[in-house]
Amino acid sequence: MTRDRVTEIVERLVLPIVEREAVELVDIEYTKEGKNWYLRVYIDKPGGVDIDDCSRVSEQLSEELDRVDPIPNAYFLEVSSPGAERPLKRPADFERAVGRYVHVSLYEPLMGAKTHEGTLVSYDGERLILEIKRRSKTVTLAVPMEKIAHARLALEW
Repeated sequence: MTRDRVTEIVERLVLPIVEREAVELVDIEYTKEGKNWYLRVYIDKPGGVDIDDCSRVSEQLSEELDRVDPIPNAYFLEVSSPGAERPLKRPADFERAVGRYVHVSLYEPLMGAKTHEGTLVSYDGERLILEIKRRSKTVTLAVPMEKIAHARLALEW
């Protein structure tokens, strides 16, 4: 079974759980590290999630995964917060990030670079407008969504 198929199935199983627990599903990863497989589910809520939130979602999801058994090999299930540098994937993620400092990786260079960090000024569904610092001045950069490989919140130093 492909990784995408596993994450699709897990998403269908976890959505009713996160809704019941009043948390948001941020991301799902199914990845191999060394010889082990990991199924990681990232959740969040305003003010952040705590260990009890993660535990409740993990227990319920584990029961559903045992019942449906969609993953043929052994794996470790981890449910946690996405952390301070949470990924931005869905339109709602970008909308919520307006005004925040972000890191964007691109498929091809813009302004001579494939990565940019700056304040997300706006998002209209088709492009991001970033304010980035270049030497001693601030520059505005329009980034088409189709050029974005990965985006996440970033810590500003």
